[in-house]
Amino acid sequence: MNTIPERISALRQAMQAQQVHACLIPSADPHLSEYLPERWQGREYFSGFTGSVGTLIVTADFAGLWVDSRYWSQAETELAGTGITMMKTNSAAATSYIEWLAQHLTTGQVLSVDGMVLGLTTARMLERQAAQSGFILKTDTDVTGLIWHDRASLPTAAVYSHMAPFAVVSRAEKLAQVRGRMQELGAQHHLISTVDDIAWLLNLRGGDVSYNPVFISHLLLNAEQGTLFIAEGKVPGPIAAELAADGIQIAAYNNTIAALSALPADSSVLIDPRRVTYGLRSAIPASAKVIEAINPSVFFKSRKTAGEAQFIREAMEQDGAALCEFFSWLDKALGQERITEITIDEQICAARARQPHFISPSFGTIAGFNANGAMPHYRATPASHAVIEGDGLLLIDSGGQYLNGTTDITRVVAIGEVSQAQKRDFTLVLKGMINLSRAHFPTGTLSPALDTLARIPLWQEGINFGHGTGHGVGYFLNVHEGPQSISPTIAEPHMALLPGMVTSNEPGIYRPGQWGVRIENLILTTDAGDEGFGSFLKFETLTLCPIDTRCLDTSLMRDDEIAWLNDYHDTVRARLSPRVSGNALEWLHRATQPV
Repeated sequence: MNTIPERISALRQAMQAQQVHACLIPSADPHLSEYLPERWQGREYFSGFTGSVGTLIVTADFAGLWVDSRYWSQAETELAGTGITMMKTNSAAATSYIEWLAQHLTTGQVLSVDGMVLGLTTARMLERQAAQSGFILKTDTDVTGLIWHDRASLPTAAVYSHMAPFAVVSRAEKLAQVRGRMQELGAQHHLISTVDDIAWLLNLRGGDVSYNPVFISHLLLNAEQGTLFIAEGKVPGPIAAELAADGIQIAAYNNTIAALSALPADSSVLIDPRRVTYGLRSAIPASAKVIEAINPSVFFKSRKTAGEAQFIREAMEQDGAALCEFFSWLDKALGQERITEITIDEQICAARARQPHFISPSFGTIAGFNANGAMPHYRATPASHAVIEGDGLLLIDSGGQYLNGTTDITRVVAIGEVSQAQKRDFTLVLKGMINLSRAHFPTGTLSPALDTLARIPLWQEGINFGHGTGHGVGYFLNVHEGPQSISPTIAEPHMALLPGMVTSNEPGIYRPGQWGVRIENLILTTDAGDEGFGSFLKFETLTLCPIDTRCLDTSLMRDDEIAWLNDYHDTVRARLSPRVSGNALEWLHRATQPV
């Protein structure tokens, strides 16, 4: 089964043997992670599509992959020749494939999906649709596992402690916070499956998922004790002893279902329906009281303490210094040596690796020159990449994992001559980014209102972009973190911004086949006081890196916008100058001259 058509054919044979009429393969693992360990990359294995989000459905005579606009160009390329049809959706959260199933499955036909990787919220939508349409939802068999013989095993890398001074809050304090919320909700037990929540709560980190310092596990808490379900051999003896001192025992990863099934019949269990799978929920005794609420750790984790915020500022200086070294190299190397998009990735990762406390990139670097920059989630490969030569725009979206923080930054730089049209797009995006950076807003403001601020300069020119403006960022954890979001569509009250949250600010313009512009800083939500009209919030810009003024059309900017940019560059120069020298320092001073 070396080709995608061969794998789809084998899957169809297995479906026929299991009397299954449709097989749904989500981009998910038992922890509903964004970035998946190799063992659960079934959607990629059977489709060939390498993007992080997508849903594959296979029937006897059809195979389709549902993806949102960030991946349309990528999916079109990667699905070519596979026999799999790209099905376009409006957003990553869209469930249009459920409507497709309702239209194409008849009464009595069976839809199979592995319940252990099926989110509970999605499962309930499928159950409702199945009841209306008459098809049967089967979740107790992983059909792909019957034929995926070279499937990877569980990751084996050992966990390690996130220690003081960077671990500002102790494990015992965090456990007490979560248990306090459990008590408020009337829950005797609490199941946590999201790996970043577990890593945060236990002050542990791992290497099971690319770019995110987390480890595969489940955690079951009660008022006094807890059990960490994790593969054997991953917890070193000294760390196991520390966990035991805090009331956390170790159990085999595969014992999670049995432990849930063994909970007392009259117990109360807290679960987060958006962060637990259908298979795990089904294991809880039917007589138990199930309390559904967002994981308490999600809120605690998202609101960085003052001590954590200070470490993040330090990490931003380190990251900014690395970027000064990288950009000064790029300026000198252009026209002197062969540079490709892959070279950009190599050089920017090498620059970060020279900084204190660096662990790894926080995601795969996106380096897209001209047309490649128009694909928001483009990734250069050895087989397909561009050479950086001629004229145009180079978009670089990158980030680092440091013991003292997680970074995520996008800059667009001039290569050769920049056209007036490119300058216009760059300036409009910058205006949107500045607009959001300067926002003052009432506490509780929902994300669409903030998202609009970043889009207004673009909307006024009839331009829009197909992704959200901002996502939460962890503290030496996942580069995408909830619950907050700055988006046109996500408006639940618990996703509103609160003091201490770190969020990206990244509007963009993408012209397929031509160029892309995205400018991204990370921002910290802070208190803005109460003047008698309720509490207000504002943003502190955390990211420290010059914005390429060669790409600007200042005639499109107001005086206050130019003043913001000059003030930002003054701050960048002052904060980074002590951390760089030589060519990097010279580049920094040139790049931060006022406009």
